[in-house]
Amino acid sequence: MNNPKQLTFPWNKTYKSSFENFYVDPSNNELISVITDLSLLDDIFIYGNKNAGKTYLLQSLCNAYSSAGKSSLYIPFEDVIKYGVGILDSIETMDLVCLDGLENIIADSEWEKGVFNLINNSLHSKCKLVFSASLETGSLGFSLPDLESRLRKLNSYELLPIHQDNLLEALKFIAKLRSIDLGDKEAQYLLTYAKRNISDLVGILESLDQLSMEMKRRITIPLIKELL
Repeated sequence: MNNPKQLTFPWNKTYKSSFENFYVDPSNNELISVITDLSLLDDIFIYGNKNAGKTYLLQSLCNAYSSAGKSSLYIPFEDVIKYGVGILDSIETMDLVCLDGLENIIADSEWEKGVFNLINNSLHSKCKLVFSASLETGSLGFSLPDLESRLRKLNSYELLPIHQDNLLEALKFIAKLRSIDLGDKEAQYLLTYAKRNISDLVGILESLDQLSMEMKRRITIPLIKELL
C-alpha cells in the first residue's frame, strides 16, 4: 500500500486485495455491507476460522480508504510483534487502523496494554479501528480485563466459511478473476477429489495454472489427475 497517506513500516507491502475480488458467501452479506461502507466510523471486530478471508478483507478495507484519499494502516500482529509495542504509538492519527490476528498478543501484557491504550486514544482522534481474531471476543482470554471489556463493546461479526453448496461458484469466480480457463467439469472434479475448502482449492488452482503453462496444455481432468 504505497500511498502518501500511509505510514511507512518495515512490514509494509503493496496489497492488491479489493472488495470487488472477494467472493461473498450470502451468509456474510451483513458483514460485507458494514465493512464496505466507508461512511460508517464505528470500530468493529471480525472473527472466524483461519483462511476464512479476514486478512484479505482488512487489506481490502485499507486499499479502499487509500483510494478514497484517506490514511490507513494494516498491522498483522503475527509479523509485527518482533518490532515491539512502540509501533502502536501515535498511529491513532490515521483515519483507519486494521489490526489483524489479535490472538497473537494473548497473555503478552505489554501488547495488551498497548492495544488498550490505542483504543482509548482513538476515541479522541476519531480513528476507526477494525480488529480480527480467530475467536470471538469472549473466548480470547486476555490477561488484561479492561481490554476484553472494551472489545466486547464493539460490533462483532463472524466471517463464515463459504458454504459447501457455493464452493463451485466461488471456485469459478476466482478462476475468472485470475484469467484461468477452468471448465465446469474440471471444477466439479476438483470439488470431488480435493479438500473442500476454498484455501486449498485456490492453492490447487494456482498450481494447475502454472503446470498448464509449463506443459502448454489446457486444464483438463487428466491434467488435474497428474497434479492430485
